[in-house]
Amino acid sequence: MKALISSILLIFTIVVGNHVHAKTITGKIIDEAKVPIAGVEVRNVTKKINVISNQSGAYSIDAVEGDELTFNYIGYVSQSIKVGKSNRIDVILLARVNQLDEVVVAGYGTVTRTVTTGSTVAAVNLFQGNVAGLNIGAAYSQQKHIRIRGVSPIRGAQQSESYNGIEENKFINPLNQPLSTFAADVDAASYGNVRRFIKSGQLPPLDAVRIEEMINYFQYSLDAPENGDPVNIKTELAQAPWNTRHQLLRISLKAKNVPTEKLPTSNFVFLVDISGSMMNANKLPLVKSSLKLLVDQLREVDKVAIVTYAGNANVALESVSGNQKMKIKDVIEDLKAGGSTAGGDGLKMAYKIARQNFVKNGNNRIVMATDGDFNVGASSDDDMEKLIAKERESGVHISILGYGMGNYKDSKLELLANKGHGNYAYIDNISEARKAIITEFGGTLFTVAKDVKIQVEFNPAVVQAYRLIGYENRLLAAEDFNNDNKLGGDMGVGHAVTAIYEVVPVGIKSEIISLVDDLKYQKKERKAVENNSAELATVKFRYKEPDGERSKLKQEVVPKIARNISAMSEDFQFAASVAEFGMLLRNSDFKQNADFDSLIERAKLAKGKDAEGYRAEFIRMAEDAKALIKSTAIVNN
Repeated sequence: MKALISSILLIFTIVVGNHVHAKTITGKIIDEAKVPIAGVEVRNVTKKINVISNQSGAYSIDAVEGDELTFNYIGYVSQSIKVGKSNRIDVILLARVNQLDEVVVAGYGTVTRTVTTGSTVAAVNLFQGNVAGLNIGAAYSQQKHIRIRGVSPIRGAQQSESYNGIEENKFINPLNQPLSTFAADVDAASYGNVRRFIKSGQLPPLDAVRIEEMINYFQYSLDAPENGDPVNIKTELAQAPWNTRHQLLRISLKAKNVPTEKLPTSNFVFLVDISGSMMNANKLPLVKSSLKLLVDQLREVDKVAIVTYAGNANVALESVSGNQKMKIKDVIEDLKAGGSTAGGDGLKMAYKIARQNFVKNGNNRIVMATDGDFNVGASSDDDMEKLIAKERESGVHISILGYGMGNYKDSKLELLANKGHGNYAYIDNISEARKAIITEFGGTLFTVAKDVKIQVEFNPAVVQAYRLIGYENRLLAAEDFNNDNKLGGDMGVGHAVTAIYEVVPVGIKSEIISLVDDLKYQKKERKAVENNSAELATVKFRYKEPDGERSKLKQEVVPKIARNISAMSEDFQFAASVAEFGMLLRNSDFKQNADFDSLIERAKLAKGKDAEGYRAEFIRMAEDAKALIKSTAIVNN
């Protein structure tokens, strides 16, 4: 009997002791520069629970004395700390330093680099960024790390990210082609993805750098439209900072702002990828946190359904009112990852649910969260284009939230957004989720103008040549501008679209312009230019109302007077810095005298108020990229 009582007392003591010592650990996570790091996975290894640090780098997690906490974030050295008596644990994460004994692939041709730990010289033959004639596995077995630009070192499995190829826009003679036409694009996924690479100590793949998306990541101070128009236009002309004999033409469109309480009733379908590839901390756990932020923005009049897909598609939640926030969040929290990826089936079911709950004159939209790695059923880019082309006629729009790395399918997600009346953001931390879902809630999820197209006619009496910087995947034929059956881009509430042209004025001798020899068997007629206009160009844009089928036309004339870039608006100076940064990352054939130091200095001067710190973050990223390029410099044979 005494033994039994002793056992009971021992168990009681242990339980009470554990209860007494249970506590909440709080703290802040910063980097070496004392900058808060958002999106860090804080895991209690002992209790198998994890949380994510917020925008201020703060976290809160349950633990008892002796539990092991780990702190993990891409591009930083992981830390493991035992819980002691203190209820607060602040952490400084150190940036991960790349190995120096590596061959770095940065372009085309044959390149060499001496391994710093010895005298060995390794040569790698390159063709379009691929390693040719080299046994990568063997190289790794010999501890010589082969790094293809933008691809992580191989650790057991080949990385399989995919990006649409980009062939840079060239300079065009307006005598031959006076019209430049493209679909307006407010996607910003490329910027977040590029940032992810640079933060992890790598240069991004060239085709991951879409300069127009990097420019359009930022908010600019533009006048809202008047007279009931959904979109306003503004133009500016300045000297190009990387070649002062050239000029930059900035074209900006600004969508109208609508107060949240006046936004149309929403019919949302959350389409969530819960396949096995979504298990990582920066995938499904981050998806859950992101969607919960969105749930907090919902009103009673809004409706939400949740569709998931892995090996097949499933309705996890039938459409319910937006005021049932706990019910919606509980379903989101219960999502588990595992299985293959039937993305095509998931899309079909999401569109079906959206049509069943369609709100006339409302905002009918699928919010898709995925890494894009479909592998069951309709899964190729071509399959997705056919599927989305059919479904977009339903009046249901789509917003793509991309997550993850390694197997990330940017090409597929960009296509879905472009072809499906949608937009596309890359989410790599909770701060980025907050930007897309809270700060830019209306712009991401509510369309005010669809099929927006821009066409610029250049005056050959003033312009010798012009080049559109970016938008390579959004170019249109001149006749597509007036064809209402041809897709344009969509603009959401408060969104701004910026496009930048580089212009070579008449009379300027420029080696950057490609010249063609005269023809041998026929004479090339030279068109006579007979106008004394002081206009550089005329900018036209077309748009449709969200539920309209006929486009409306607006236009603006651009005078030929260019000013120094330093005299232009802060927004123009900053956008030019982002464009210059993109050209350097792409190692553009047209970068000319582009320079990291000058673009960084210009961006600092044009940072403005920057309440959210996005421009300051760009400046740090440009400084990091400059250091990376310098550290991976190689000499061509």
